[in-house]
Amino acid sequence: MLAPSLVALAIVAVMIGPYALTPGQTLASLVGQGDPQVAIVVWNIRVPRVAAALLVGGALAAAGASYQALFRNPLVSPDILGVSAGAGLGAVAGIFLSLPVAAIQFSAFVGGMAAVGFVMLVASAVRNTDRTLTLVLIGVVIGALAGAATSLLKVMADPYDQLPAITFWLLGSLAAITTEDILPALPMVLVGLVPLTLLRWRINVLSLGDEEARPLGIEAGRTRFLVMSAATLITASVTALAGVVGWVGLVIPHIARMLVGLDFGRVLPASVSIGAGYLLIVDTLARTMAQIEVPLGILTAVIGAPFFVWLLPHGRRGWS
Repeated sequence: MLAPSLVALAIVAVMIGPYALTPGQTLASLVGQGDPQVAIVVWNIRVPRVAAALLVGGALAAAGASYQALFRNPLVSPDILGVSAGAGLGAVAGIFLSLPVAAIQFSAFVGGMAAVGFVMLVASAVRNTDRTLTLVLIGVVIGALAGAATSLLKVMADPYDQLPAITFWLLGSLAAITTEDILPALPMVLVGLVPLTLLRWRINVLSLGDEEARPLGIEAGRTRFLVMSAATLITASVTALAGVVGWVGLVIPHIARMLVGLDFGRVLPASVSIGAGYLLIVDTLARTMAQIEVPLGILTAVIGAPFFVWLLPHGRRGWS
């Protein structure tokens, strides 16, 4: 049911824009026929952007579902370990140094992975404490330090050239996205989804606590490390592509659990499908609702925050 809906939604998104297309024009261009001018609009502008929205939305929702199941906390989002703050710092540093776009995306990816790597390194040195709580607290600290460094670079940046670019990136956007931008992120996301899929039953057990996992022969520490690494890889990859896009990884897993239950083997694909469709709708609104493009981070917050407030009482039974 979700897959056909995504296909239909993607076709509608390709049709919508300043240069409106009819269903016939769109379908003809997608199969390699029709007006060459329409084909340029479809394949060079609309299709890459639609594909990026599907990829980013699905990836963030998958990472959010994984973190929430792993930490047994419905308020956890993909940036809990500082990955978004680290990626933001890496991208801001790249913009500050006037690096090309590909290098800025690579800097964002390295920054996100480095932040989480540092969190895990510090957590491994802390003994005799709750492992989950330690990771969350250190993630908050690292995120705050990365945010402070980002603010410092914003103060030092050129206010006429670099600062607007930094601000726009930190708010999230898929403007001017190309196929070449998507290709590096796609395999990273797929690689991250593989262990999450293979370990789905272990994640179900871990969501009950380490005490329940131990009698079943599950090494909680190793499994937790693999899941966090995979979810972080996914988050860092799409954050490097689209900037900081919030609320998707927090809200969408709640909707998935309300629809399919608590089994992670069902929550993961449901989260990917719903997250992909949700961000595609938001991105379509972002590029069509006003004469200037609205950053994704603003719309996801405006839509996600009140919706999450509504979800709290209605979705409470899904965690009991």
